[in-house]
Amino acid sequence: MTGWTADRIPDQHGRIAVVTGANSGLGLVTATELARRGAHVVLAVRNTVAGAEAARRIGGGAEVRELDLACLDSVRAFAAKLSADHPAIDLLVNNAGVVLLGPRRTSADGFELQLATNLLGHFALTGALLANLTAARAARVVSLSSITHKTAHLDFADLMFERDYRAAPAYGRSKLATTIFGVELDRRLRAAGSPIVSVLAHPGLTRTNLTPRAWEHRGRIGRLIARFGLLATQPVEQGALPQLRAATDPGVRGGQFFGPSRLWETRGPVTEARLSREAADPAVGRRLWAAAAALTGIGYL
Repeated sequence: MTGWTADRIPDQHGRIAVVTGANSGLGLVTATELARRGAHVVLAVRNTVAGAEAARRIGGGAEVRELDLACLDSVRAFAAKLSADHPAIDLLVNNAGVVLLGPRRTSADGFELQLATNLLGHFALTGALLANLTAARAARVVSLSSITHKTAHLDFADLMFERDYRAAPAYGRSKLATTIFGVELDRRLRAAGSPIVSVLAHPGLTRTNLTPRAWEHRGRIGRLIARFGLLATQPVEQGALPQLRAATDPGVRGGQFFGPSRLWETRGPVTEARLSREAADPAVGRRLWAAAAALTGIGYL
């Protein structure tokens, strides 16, 4: 494939990058490429054993820190320790995510688990690290979207999907919320005159460990679906390119959204992607921001 590649990542020496969910999949590729270009990368992971193995594979320039995005106490503790050790943070890649099948599950704080992990944990983390990002010369926040956001719709009367729960629509809703967050963050940073840039990316259909794990307990049908996914998806190294470009391309502007360019944005070289109408709506952005601040107890901007 032609187009933007990881070889175009500029020198990252002297930069501190935080990548959530960096022990596998898109996060591991992102962390590896950033470290390869000289960044000091903080692997923010729930499983520190897996994180230590990821750091070993990456080599120098990586440290492991425990973070459970589905637990606000964990987010606060992580941010407090990280802030003390790294007063200036150049890059925050809100990469971690969970996709579930089966019955509804809740986080430590009682939130629907996919929304808690994919949106609320990252909302809280970004706010808790805002001073560190401001202290850097040209910081960026990258929010990881999904093509599923395009067909999702937020129900503000039932954000936690307590009525008529279905796992797949709940996942799409959580990724729409994450996308709205990234766009609204850009609006608020601009309005505040902040030098921080908020950008978004999505990987199209990419082979990671999320989908097979979600289907593996579904018996023979689930295993067949997981195998089909291996044929229908692109390699994780390709899927990570949109977020790597969002994180490092010197020409990126706040609010830009990157994804694959072919087959309805499912695969191919990196290009600017399209937001759904709901994701781009400023009124929806303001409403979700207020809801996230109320739910997490972390208000900013």
